[in-house]
Amino acid sequence: MPSRVRRRVGALVFVALLGLVLAHVAFAGDPAGLSPRGPDSPQAAKIEDIYWVLIAITGAIFVLVEGALILFIFRFRNRGRSRTLEGPEIHGATRLELIWTAIPVVILAAIAAFVLVKLPGINGADSAKAAGPPLIVKVEGRQFYWNFVYPNGVIQVERMRVPVNRDVKLVINSEDVDHSWWIPALQGKFDAIPGKTNHLWFRADRAGTFKGQCGEFCGYEHAHMFASVQAVPNDQFQSWYDTEAAAQANGTSDLGKMTFDGACATCHGFQAQGAFGPDLAGRDEDPAGERPEQDARRRSRLERPAAERFARLRQTLRGDRQWRLRSPPIPLQRSSRAAAFPAGSRQSTTSGSGSCTSSRAWSSSWPAGSSRC
Repeated sequence: MPSRVRRRVGALVFVALLGLVLAHVAFAGDPAGLSPRGPDSPQAAKIEDIYWVLIAITGAIFVLVEGALILFIFRFRNRGRSRTLEGPEIHGATRLELIWTAIPVVILAAIAAFVLVKLPGINGADSAKAAGPPLIVKVEGRQFYWNFVYPNGVIQVERMRVPVNRDVKLVINSEDVDHSWWIPALQGKFDAIPGKTNHLWFRADRAGTFKGQCGEFCGYEHAHMFASVQAVPNDQFQSWYDTEAAAQANGTSDLGKMTFDGACATCHGFQAQGAFGPDLAGRDEDPAGERPEQDARRRSRLERPAAERFARLRQTLRGDRQWRLRSPPIPLQRSSRAAAFPAGSRQSTTSGSGSCTSSRAWSSSWPAGSSRC
């Protein structure tokens, strides 16, 4: 067989094998997770439409460019010519240059127009097709769990329960650092930012549990910050909604266990044995487990009425009480010289490293508006 024929046969075999591999990936149910999850909501369906349009356009460009590259490599390869021989220089291909400039502009304009058409349906809700009024759920991102608060005061941790075929409006914020709410089968990512409230809509088309996780690095345990949305029929949701509200008000729900499993166990372990966080039982410090002060405080908390314990827990999860670690203030000694400065004046001291005229009030005892180095 001539060498030229062998090369062509080899190229055809390579292309055929590549096609078989790609076909296997396409029809294997996406085990690698390359395609979007779902879609199980109208918003996710529109996101998937954009995804596949972009895949089709960029895939066609890839095939065209790489096919032309391979063709030129074989068609214009060196056929015994000298390696120092240069090819002819071509000038004045104005029409060709305009064409290959205009085509990308048209492609990008078409993509932008398609995205703008789909965008209102992604960011909003179609109330005409919903089974009832929208359900508003407050979503709070915390290190390292998600906290959900319903309009009637029901609290859930890591798992949100919603009715099927009913619009859900999420009011998203963060209590500490930046997070990103993401349930791929229902909606796209949306950031939870401290001090800023964002809103997101979705409507689950079917019953089921849709999983996701925080989409933005938020600390050491970011990889374990999971979330899930459980969609159930509307009558089943309403029954749970009323029953859970009564149970949490009476202190008979599983909110405590849910909070420990979702919020505490991430760092301290499901048996409180200690992991990234310390051992809550104190076994690391005292193997015998004899810690009278700690045990007394624990017994005091457990002896409180269940309603009181749940009331405190609900206040904490709602954010009514701010539980944050604060560094203790640095004790500063007020000198007699500093006391002579009136309120609003400025003190300047010069040392070996230069001068300092800071205007920050370092302690409550310092005159208002004065400064100290």
